[in-house]
Amino acid sequence: MRILALDSAVARCSATLVVGGEIVTARQQDLRRGHAAILPLMVRDCLRDAGLTASELDMIAVTVGPGSFTGIRGGIALALGIGAAVDRPVIGVTVGEALADSLPQLGGRTLWCATVSRSGRIFLEVGDQVLSLAVAGLPHPSAAVAVAGGAAPDVASRLAARGFNVMLTDARLPAGRHIAAVAERRLRGIVRPLATEPVYVDSPEAKPPGSQTSSRQTF
Repeated sequence: MRILALDSAVARCSATLVVGGEIVTARQQDLRRGHAAILPLMVRDCLRDAGLTASELDMIAVTVGPGSFTGIRGGIALALGIGAAVDRPVIGVTVGEALADSLPQLGGRTLWCATVSRSGRIFLEVGDQVLSLAVAGLPHPSAAVAVAGGAAPDVASRLAARGFNVMLTDARLPAGRHIAAVAERRLRGIVRPLATEPVYVDSPEAKPPGSQTSSRQTF
């Protein structure tokens, strides 16, 4: 399956072409803003390098959050635009799902995916639930946990200081291969359905008229 995987939800903007589970070509850039301007150029370059057109894709996968509201919307809009133009499915994947796919062996630990939000705040994704909270107000884990994501070092150190059983993983940002893998399983009905719309649990600082977001506030 030929999958174009897009990510603009967090601190890295990336486009990755995955064929049969292997990366054919990829573009990525670490940046805090401007994802919407860079991502279409990355897609163009990936398709050009692979010698493919968008109509030869089987699917477009895109991260839907949690993360930067502007980045998420830009990535989803681009993915939906490509999908509509070539009549291909567009499948959303959360940041936590992509990180979890890169960490298959956790020794029975519960995975906490912590994404940097605004100053002093994080998005905490556990399973299919997302919480927005101050990093100083972390919940008490009910069992041993592994922590991934951009805010993982801070979260892990705070939990360890409070005596909890915590393992810091090396997974920080979602990678295209894992975004594509989760999306393919979702397309095949192996994992739960997920609407291709922003997963955003804070009110955005700027909100276009008539826009809607997903809100999942509690564990």
